[in-house]
Parts: sequence; C-alpha cells; structure tokens
Amino acid sequence: MAAPAEITLKDLSGQWVMNKTLSDDTDAVLALQGIGWWTRKAIGLATVTLHTKQYVEDNITHIDIEQTATGGVKGTTELRALDWEERSHSDHVFGNIKGRARWSTFQEIDDDYLKQEWLEGDEEVAGPEGEKHIESLAINEEKGWTARQIWGFAIVDGHRYYVRRVVVSKGSEVLKVRLVYNWQKK
Repeated sequence: MAAPAEITLKDLSGQWVMNKTLSDDTDAVLALQGIGWWTRKAIGLATVTLHTKQYVEDNITHIDIEQTATGGVKGTTELRALDWEERSHSDHVFGNIKGRARWSTFQEIDDDYLKQEWLEGDEEVAGPEGEKHIESLAINEEKGWTARQIWGFAIVDGHRYYVRRVVVSKGSEVLKVRLVYNWQKK
C-alpha cells in the first residue's frame, strides 16, 4: 500500500514491507558487498519487513529498525541517530560497519542519482531545519565497500511511497538501486 500523506519522515514509526515489483533487484549490490550466493538468494526470495521506531532523545532524532524476513526470520538491525556521528555496528549479514546518518538537504551529495525523483513540497519537511530527506553512510573497511543512501518519499507508479536510493561502491565499481516500501501499519 502506498504511504498515506500523513506519514512522513517526521515519524516513520510502523511497519514497511519492501515492494519487490517496484524496487530494483538487489542481487548485484549484495554480491558487491560480499554477501554469499545462498544468502543473496534467500534475501531475494524473502519478503522483507522493516519494523520502525522513530523518536527524539536529547534533541537528536533516532530511527531504530528491526528487519524480519518471511516467517519472522530475524534480519539486520539498523540503529540510526541523525547527528552525523560515526558509530560502529556488526551484524550477521553485512559484517562490521562504521556508519553515520543525518537530516539532509543534499549538502554533501554529488551523485545525481541520489537526488532524483523526490517529493519536495512543503508537506515533506521533516527535519529541524526544513530538511526533506535522510542521508545514511555505511563503510565496511574489511570488505572494502561504501554505501550511501538517501531516504524520503517519491511518486512511484502514480503513488506516494517511502523510498531509499542507494549507491554502493567498491574500488572503481559503483552500483545503484532504488528500494520502494509499502506502508503496512503503525
């Protein structure tokens, strides 16, 4: 289901299910990130749900996401604090990651792909200084890849969806995917 107008980056709390029809295939990106063939195939077959909790603590927006796959299989956990401070994280899929996140107005984004097709109206303002997007940067030094994401809302196939645009690079290889999520419930 498309995202209702009242659901914005001000509060992503709820359940979001990846729409495989509208999302790009992630297999090549996962391979570039060093994810094995069996795991990539399992991810490709699974329905991925994001269980999201957004809150403000000490004037910093936090977004905690627990991913589950078909049948309740535990996926990865994303703990984002939108303060651009680097934090280390380790999980069973992506390994050891150094990550950071912030509200974004595309101030540091030089890849046009990450800036494309977003809803930019006043109704999308969510950040404390009028930002309409979230930027996330993850680096896996052991496997040699970097992933930059922009989160926001976009019109896809005529409907408003929560979208993540992702650029993953490893050496000279760069891959780009768009992930589209269906709104489920609070």
